[in-house]
Amino acid sequence: MKKIAFYTLGCKVNQVETEQLKEEFIHRGYEIVDFTDEADVYLINTCTVTHVSDRKSRAVIRRAARHSHALVVVTGCMAQVAAKELVGIEGIDLIVSNLDKENVADIIEELDPEQEKPVIIERLTDKDRKLRPVLYSQLHERTRAFVKIQDGCESGCSYCIVPRARGPVRSKLPEHVLQEIEQLLTLGYREIVLTGIHTGFYGKDLENWDLFRLLDKILTEIGGDYRLRLSSLEPLEVSQELMDLIADNSRMCRHFHIPLQSGSNDILKEMNRRYSREYYHDLLQGIAARIPSVALTTDVMVGFPGEDEKDFQDTYDLIDSLPFMDLHVFPYSRRPGTRAASITPQISPQEKQARSQKLLNLAQRKHDDFIASQIGQELTLLVEKQTGEQEYTGLSDNYIEVSFQSPQDLRGELVRIKLVKTGTGLLTTR
Repeated sequence: MKKIAFYTLGCKVNQVETEQLKEEFIHRGYEIVDFTDEADVYLINTCTVTHVSDRKSRAVIRRAARHSHALVVVTGCMAQVAAKELVGIEGIDLIVSNLDKENVADIIEELDPEQEKPVIIERLTDKDRKLRPVLYSQLHERTRAFVKIQDGCESGCSYCIVPRARGPVRSKLPEHVLQEIEQLLTLGYREIVLTGIHTGFYGKDLENWDLFRLLDKILTEIGGDYRLRLSSLEPLEVSQELMDLIADNSRMCRHFHIPLQSGSNDILKEMNRRYSREYYHDLLQGIAARIPSVALTTDVMVGFPGEDEKDFQDTYDLIDSLPFMDLHVFPYSRRPGTRAASITPQISPQEKQARSQKLLNLAQRKHDDFIASQIGQELTLLVEKQTGEQEYTGLSDNYIEVSFQSPQDLRGELVRIKLVKTGTGLLTTR
């Protein structure tokens, strides 16, 4: 039996796609092994959203290339936009574009061993690419299952290379989304996360479909004891009807991840983000008022070209004014080929680091305040793992990691708990 090892960098979508590839190789008789083990094939699913992502991708590729006997395969976003750069890394046998990623098993089996290496595969165009359903035969690594409902992005943010790496919006047919969810529930998953490169744009390329209609169809047609969680949504994609749907349906997780990127109107304009700090503020306050105990999380970028102290303070003040549960802070990374790459002045690494730390400190305070506000609340918890004798951890619908004790093995179950105190972990009573 041939052995294959995977390494995934970057976003949730990349991680989902790797799980899909694992399923495909299992069907073909491969054994999945750890990346540190000996394998016949090493497959690296790369990311290129920042220069750090590029560096990590190259480092992992070089690790795999030490296994001179093995086939080293590189796919993902870096393979899509920087294939010529990857050619210079010794030891790569095959480079497969993002668009061809889901066909990588066929490509490997058809590979001519006599071909000059590396072989670069870029067969499909955006127009050829259709999202197909993925049906799993077994549980994978996570307690929560991820369903990729769309791919691609057309927002045109000035700092972002993703449209080049992923192409235009392509949505999975609603019947295929439902088919995947039903099959995952049959396998025993109790939480389904709907994800994509631009999740809120679901249905843009389909007639009379959007994210709200898809959610309504899922909740109406699929019964049972499960819950749905949405991945990231852009501010302009959160409608009142979507808020109402989440507020009024107990299967929907009370969690919105809505990227801010900047709290400065001047910087938002340079980023081509198409909303104002005032719009963002009112949106999140509206969500918090409509959905009690909702977890609000966000992405924020520091050090965008031209960001001065006032711009940064505007960002800090806006975040401080809102009931966030958590922040993901990213220093701006210059990506060649994007409009922002030519904007001046570029901010020094030292200043980016200083601003990042200020926001990280604020994020910790926001997180602590949110957790404290939940003491005494009853929460629905998906039990994820056992951490000790009769000790378990799980994730609440509003994104709180909780520890509790139980004489029963409850892994994979949805349970009701009451949050009673905080400490090194979150301790609860059932």
